Amino acid sequence: MRAAGNGKWRSFALGSLSGAVEPLGALGVMLLAPFMLPILPYMLAFAAGAMCYVVVEELIPEASKDSHSNLATIGFSLGFVLMMVLDVVMG
Repeated sequence: MRAAGNGKWRSFALGSLSGAVEPLGALGVMLLAPFMLPILPYMLAFAAGAMCYVVVEELIPEASKDSHSNLATIGFSLGFVLMMVLDVVMG
């Protein structure tokens, strides 16, 4: 904010205000936690799948180099599922 032309104290005040909503969000999560507990494993699984997709699609350059980037993502997903199935079956 300082580089954008705001003064030192104004930048500090705006930066502090941007973090002021975090306690309100934490309070909301604490109040909703008992209701969200039954679906929490599904929400965490979705978040993990989304992160795997982001890693394969965006962070591994070779996977999205050619026009077949979807094939690389699907291949990674199938390999991961196979690995998890073998881990569960073989203990």
